[in-house]
Amino acid sequence: MPRIPKLIPALAALLLCTAGAAQAQQKPEAEPGWAKGRPKTDEAMRMAPVPAFPIPTAADKLPTMKFKLPPGFKVETWMPGVLDARELRQGANGTVFVSTLFVGNKVYAVTDKGGKRELKTVIDKMPLAAGIAYDKGTLFLATNTKIMRYDGIDGKLDNPGEPKVIYDKLPGGEDHSWKFLRIHNNKLYFPVGAPCNICDPGEWAKIYRMDLDGSNVETIAAGVRNTVGFDFDPKTGDLWFTDNGRDWFSEELPNDELNRVDMKAKLGQHYGYPYCHQGNIPDPEFGWGKKCSDYVKPAALLGPHAGSLGLKFYDGKMFPAKYRGAMFIARHGPWNRSVKYADVSVAWPDGKGGAKVEPFMTGFVENNTYLGRPVDFLVMKDGSLLVSDDHAGAIYRISYGK
Repeated sequence: MPRIPKLIPALAALLLCTAGAAQAQQKPEAEPGWAKGRPKTDEAMRMAPVPAFPIPTAADKLPTMKFKLPPGFKVETWMPGVLDARELRQGANGTVFVSTLFVGNKVYAVTDKGGKRELKTVIDKMPLAAGIAYDKGTLFLATNTKIMRYDGIDGKLDNPGEPKVIYDKLPGGEDHSWKFLRIHNNKLYFPVGAPCNICDPGEWAKIYRMDLDGSNVETIAAGVRNTVGFDFDPKTGDLWFTDNGRDWFSEELPNDELNRVDMKAKLGQHYGYPYCHQGNIPDPEFGWGKKCSDYVKPAALLGPHAGSLGLKFYDGKMFPAKYRGAMFIARHGPWNRSVKYADVSVAWPDGKGGAKVEPFMTGFVENNTYLGRPVDFLVMKDGSLLVSDDHAGAIYRISYGK
């Protein structure tokens, strides 16, 4: 008889290896967090976050001349060539600090040299260097893992040295992990976004504050999916913030939110995520057994997948009286929506916890393609308003009557 039995183990091993290799080839790669919940339709599968241009748009190609504003206002290019321009903060001597995110990995300073503006890199090779704030000569910088401070920054623009880490307990990660900073009454406010599109965020999806040395961390608001813009009402002291709604629910729902924190009430109230969206839509996965009425309702809705980012109260004197005390909001624009839109909006608190919102500067989209995408604001000492654009890599200046 042929000696078949001795061949059987070898054949079995070969078959197992072949089957294992086939299974490995068929195993899908893990989806990124932003893709969780994405429908398997052809249209949805073509959608993905819009990458910023890898180099700044040339000054003569910027969309500045295409922007439209209310009568009496004008816009000009204040500084071109600012790759990935995100948050704007002003230091001493008129220096404007500019953070970056995915592309830049740095912090710039725009200085005035004999009446001519110059752009220089102050901090380089710092991944997710999005969150910045300035206070009494100190530049605070937050990445996705830690918050640092550069003391005496105004005299150290060429060599800021090593920063002092004041907080290193941020969760890191990629989804909604970048920061936005604001200092108010000697407290540093910062968010920790949800680590996903839609999930149980655990201890995250909150706005926190701390002392300027990193101590006494406390929760200001919970149920906040991803805020990248907030500011304090100079009249009431209340904190207002934008919040990006979940993706893949539908093209038209849910809306981004404009929210208000009553700083005189009990802090740490819940704003709905992941259980309820835009104040009235229970989540199809996490909303079971929950009531939207149990959470703080939005002050206003900002549009489906609007990508609402920076928010700044106008406290200058150049603009007409109706804009003093209003909020400027950067609607960065959707990526997981077929029809694109982006603008600078303005919102007026109604004194009852709500707000009226309307477009202010349009022209960021042409032929359903982004020409630019607004991110953040800075009110200058003369009352003009700077607007950063991370897509085209520029900073614009809005003025009135001059």
